[in-house]
Amino acid sequence: MMPFLIDRYVMRQFLTSLVFTIGALAFIYVVIDLLEHLDGFLDQHVPFTIIVSYYVVLIPSILKLLLPMGMLLACLFTVGRLSGNNETTAMRSSGQSLFRFMLPFLISATLISLGDVYFNGWVVPRANARKFQIERQYLNSTSGGTPLYNLYFRDVPLRNVSINFYDAERRSARDVVIHEFSDGQHPRISKSITSPEMVWDTVRTAWVVRTGTMRIFHGDTVSVTTLADATVDFTIRHDQIVRLQRNTDELDLSETLDYLETMRKGGKDTRRQEIDYFGQYAFPWASLIVVLVAVPFASVRRKGGIAVYIALAMLIAGAYIALTKIVQAAGATWDAPAEAVAWSVNVVFVLIGIGIVLRTRT
Repeated sequence: MMPFLIDRYVMRQFLTSLVFTIGALAFIYVVIDLLEHLDGFLDQHVPFTIIVSYYVVLIPSILKLLLPMGMLLACLFTVGRLSGNNETTAMRSSGQSLFRFMLPFLISATLISLGDVYFNGWVVPRANARKFQIERQYLNSTSGGTPLYNLYFRDVPLRNVSINFYDAERRSARDVVIHEFSDGQHPRISKSITSPEMVWDTVRTAWVVRTGTMRIFHGDTVSVTTLADATVDFTIRHDQIVRLQRNTDELDLSETLDYLETMRKGGKDTRRQEIDYFGQYAFPWASLIVVLVAVPFASVRRKGGIAVYIALAMLIAGAYIALTKIVQAAGATWDAPAEAVAWSVNVVFVLIGIGIVLRTRT
């Protein structure tokens, strides 16, 4: 019974420190951001309620950035306080190992990381969508969308589609050219369709050419047919094209996967985006990694007190972020799978954390 009481005590101390740390960091972030954007709000006469709404929907993206740092500081402060009060010494004197002492932190960090995958992948993008909407409506910002010009898709291996301009509101594609080929090894055009306008029919869930011309090639002969209100073969849906207009920060992980598939069909190199996509799954586990690193370090009493812990937190966070950015940038040219590149920094820091645990006196 006693070990579980100690676990509850340690976990309560840790979670209290975490809430306080995250709250303090988020408050500082909001104040700095408000000072930076206050002139813009006043110049555009943005209502107070909209400003409040803006910072409410900004909070999720703030938490996404601050949670690993908050976990790190909460671990250091909690363990440092327990160590300073000789409570860790008493626990070890009773026969408790370092790993057993770390168990409440590891359990908390694992649950938080699991929840953070969903939070970062689905909650934050929805909040970002509302934030971009406010910026576009009240601050004349262009964030969150770009015009859809000169789109090219390899719809299927033997079909290419080009669209000069796509009007998302009207679900209309302008100046459309569709080429189908007879052979992938020795491609020759077997059919082509040209149309000034192609629209997405929500009833038929298909693309419809209002007026157009279809040419079918038979050796040296060509048959020409005039099209009117005819469905055409094009597997990419209206909503998939619209996603190309949205800022990727607005897309949840499911939509991002679909977005990457659409980009690949358009002949785009998505290597960097794929690494970033898998990195969205890897980043939340930084909360667990910092526990492996911070708890053993802070469990040993050191001179300097809180200053040492803050310096260590800045060093670890800076090293993790810098190494992640470097590896993701360099990994775009590697032959390794995108998943391996995205998770590689986590693996390195896990090994560092395990090494620190093994070397710490128990």
